[in-house]
Amino acid sequence: MQLRAKRALVIGGGGGGIGRATTEAFGNEGAAVVVADLDPRRAEEAADAVRAAGGTAYPISGDVRSATDIEAMVAGAVEKLGGLDVLVTVVGGQVAFVPAVKLHEMADEDWDTIYEVNLRYVARAVRAALRVFLDQGTGGTIVSVGSVTGFMAAPEQAAYGVMKAGLLSLARTVAAEYARDGIRMNVAAAGAIATAVANATVDAEVVEEIPAGRFGRSEEVAGAVVYLASDAASYITGQQVVLDGGVSVRGPFG
Repeated sequence: MQLRAKRALVIGGGGGGIGRATTEAFGNEGAAVVVADLDPRRAEEAADAVRAAGGTAYPISGDVRSATDIEAMVAGAVEKLGGLDVLVTVVGGQVAFVPAVKLHEMADEDWDTIYEVNLRYVARAVRAALRVFLDQGTGGTIVSVGSVTGFMAAPEQAAYGVMKAGLLSLARTVAAEYARDGIRMNVAAAGAIATAVANATVDAEVVEEIPAGRFGRSEEVAGAVVYLASDAASYITGQQVVLDGGVSVRGPFG
C-alpha cells in the first residue's frame, strides 16, 4: 500500500492503456483516484474497476486541449477527494494524432496539435496542481509519462521528440522552484510499450532492436509511476526513470 491515503488525479487518457493501468495500480496501492478521460465511458469503466477491487475512484471527463477543461478537472478532483496529493499526466503521442513525416514535410497545424496533446496541457495541469499544493501547504507530487524520444532522436516524429524534451525541462524547473515547498515532479520515460496504438503502428521488427526482446507493458510503466509518486521516492525530483528494455543504452554495433 505505497500510496495509502494519497489523493490522486490521473489526467489525459486515464481510462485506457497506460492511463488505465496507472489508475488501477493507484487504487491497488491505497490511493483515492479521480480518473479523467475525454471519453466519459472509459473514465467510468476505469473507476468501476478500482471500486470492484475495493478501492476508491471517481470518473471525470474533459478535453486536455481546453484550458477551461483542465482547470475544471483539477478543481473537480479537489472537490471529490477533499484535496490533492498527486497529479499524473498520461496522454501523448504523434502517430495517433498526425502523420509521421520528416521534419520538412510537417505542417504547422500538425506541429501545433502535437504541442497541444503532449506539452501544453501538461503545463496547464501542472500550474493548476501547483496552486492547489501551495494553498494546502502540505506539498505534492507530479509524475508525467514521457518518452525516450525526449533525449534521443525521433525520426519522422520531430514534434513529439521536442515536446517530450520540453516535458523533462518542465520537471527540472518544478524541482528547482518548488522543492522547498515539498513539491516534486518526475518523468517516467517510456520506450516501446504494447498499447493499442503501438500495436497498430509499430513494426514488429522493432522488437529485434530491443535488448529485452519484447515491448514493455502498461503495467510496468504504471509501476514506475507508483514508485515516483510514493514516499519511497521522496528525495527524487526533476529526474526521469527510463523504461525502454535497454534501447537507450545499446550501442549501434551491439
